[in-house]
Amino acid sequence: MALDSKIPKGPISDKWTDYKDHINLVNPANKRNLDIIIVGTGLAGGSAAATLAELGYNVKAFCFQDSPRRAHSIAAQGGINAAKNYKGDGDSVYRLFYDTVKGGDYRAREANVHRLAEVSANIIDQCVAQGVPLAREYGGLLDNRSFGGTLVSRTFYAQGQTGQQLLLGAYSAMNRQIGRGKVKMYNRHEMLDIVIVDGKARGIIARNLITGEIERHSAHAVVIGSGGYGNVFFLSTNAMGSNATAAWKIHKKGAFFANPCYTQIHPTCIPVSGDHQSKLTLMSESLRNDGRIWVPAKQEDAKAIREGKKKATDLSESERDYFLERRYPAFGNLVPRDVASRAAKERCDAGFGVNKTGEAVYLDFAAAIERYGKEAAYVKGLDANDTAVVTKLGTDIVKSKYGNLFQMYLKIVDENPYVTPMMIYPAVHYTMGGTWVDYNLMTTIPGCFSIGESNFSDHGANRLGASALMQGLADGYFVLPYTIGDYLAPDIKMGEISTDLPEFVEAEKSVKDQIDRFINNKGTHSVDYFHKKLGKIMWDKVGMARNAKGLTEAIEEIAALREEFYKDVKVPGSANEFNQELEKATRVADFLELGELFAKDALHRNESCGGHFREEYQTEEGEALRDDENFAYVAAWEYKGKPSDAVLHKEALVYENIKLVQRSYK
Repeated sequence: MALDSKIPKGPISDKWTDYKDHINLVNPANKRNLDIIIVGTGLAGGSAAATLAELGYNVKAFCFQDSPRRAHSIAAQGGINAAKNYKGDGDSVYRLFYDTVKGGDYRAREANVHRLAEVSANIIDQCVAQGVPLAREYGGLLDNRSFGGTLVSRTFYAQGQTGQQLLLGAYSAMNRQIGRGKVKMYNRHEMLDIVIVDGKARGIIARNLITGEIERHSAHAVVIGSGGYGNVFFLSTNAMGSNATAAWKIHKKGAFFANPCYTQIHPTCIPVSGDHQSKLTLMSESLRNDGRIWVPAKQEDAKAIREGKKKATDLSESERDYFLERRYPAFGNLVPRDVASRAAKERCDAGFGVNKTGEAVYLDFAAAIERYGKEAAYVKGLDANDTAVVTKLGTDIVKSKYGNLFQMYLKIVDENPYVTPMMIYPAVHYTMGGTWVDYNLMTTIPGCFSIGESNFSDHGANRLGASALMQGLADGYFVLPYTIGDYLAPDIKMGEISTDLPEFVEAEKSVKDQIDRFINNKGTHSVDYFHKKLGKIMWDKVGMARNAKGLTEAIEEIAALREEFYKDVKVPGSANEFNQELEKATRVADFLELGELFAKDALHRNESCGGHFREEYQTEEGEALRDDENFAYVAAWEYKGKPSDAVLHKEALVYENIKLVQRSYK
């Protein structure tokens, strides 16, 4: 099957506008005759549900949480990018487009990224109109801060809880449509299969997680907005319930899965403390605006700190190595996430780690507190040389910017980050890979769309900070409402789709058979036992650094683990009740397949780019070394019965507006 990305012709700055001017539209009177299913109610799914219902479509929205406002989008902290140029520092649509493509190490589709940059400004206007309390400067104008991989300040924020505030905006818009009867909300429901009728997506099979009932739901189109697959590593910054099941089920029914090996390791997370942990905690990238990352310059000092004989505050400036500032003077602590993560790992691997495991570096705010404090002292007419006054004023300003993040760190680590530096280490955070979609955000299954993190389209091999919220809301508010109408226009006379069709019966039987298999399995180990083993294989051999030997071993080990899982997993309880172990079993079963494809994709890509770092392909300075001649393409995998038999399809990436060069942030 040849991949057709359906990218419009013409100059890149005109593609989206020209596309909208010529697509098919659906009459408002006909929209009320069309049903759309949306799976997932985070920023992408929630904004899509609200907008499509506002347009007149009948929307059925599904989430496995007890409320849409518990979607994992709520955990996003630092901000959302938009090319508003409020700071007058040279930002533009082109600059955001360029930074995003470069940040993704030149492995993104140009047309999609430029469209994202174009609509970014509309997102801020939309959210302000909804009442989202974005931070403002003293004079009342919206404030901005910087994020990694840029030389401008374009990130809008709401302290350290931007995702929560944006989600509440989308949630309120969706609630209005629920009140109007245009959105029918199915809380505590999980999609377990997609139904394809005559080659088109026409519904889903879902499980009521409270009663265990298996339900059939039909629609004229299905939209997947279920997020990423970071929990394939077991330990990640994702919510424990976050999963890949919806995306994987459509993959097994014909949706190609693109670039699964492109996974982001976030540099600023609270380090792992032991085997007892079930998840990791993010410390926002926004902290790198004011925090300086360092390790001891001498190994003996690092060892003394690990052994408790010294503290971070005992070391003078000359005894510290601000390694990001040293290696990347132009961007300093605000290099992209993949670059910062590898640099931190390199220092820890070299023996400079500062916690008991040796896997942590410092994030220090002392300089920011002093800088802000002196500025405030001058403004207030106080003595800028009085250390106590400066520290108090500076601490208050830092608290106003990042207070909830510092409080979170204090509660988890039991150390005061205003006084002693935070300890951080990279952790799995986001997945740039996902279901392949064309310019219309439609997968290779006609009528099945994928939006937000669940698709692959906008970030290449590495996502820049504050761009996930931008993509999710762009897809839901401003892109999908146009493209899905173009697809649905021929269906206006179809009428309601029956759930008694044999395709629904067959899909429901398949779901029930899998559930029965788990319930009746007489195994001895819990689901988490297998999930943790999978996570260890993934982190050790498919994590921040990969090589051919480790990836080959990972593929074999994951396949063996999957076989063991089906033989020996124990799922207590019954199918017809609230059963969280059963929920986990179906999700981990999908992770055990996805993990193998992930490793296979990483093994086939003989280059390093963005979040995919092959040890065999690096520069003399340890940076990622791309191979544009052989790998400037999207790797889209077609399911053929099992991951090992997946067939590779290539979408060539053509760069007409940006020159391909080896990425540098020095």
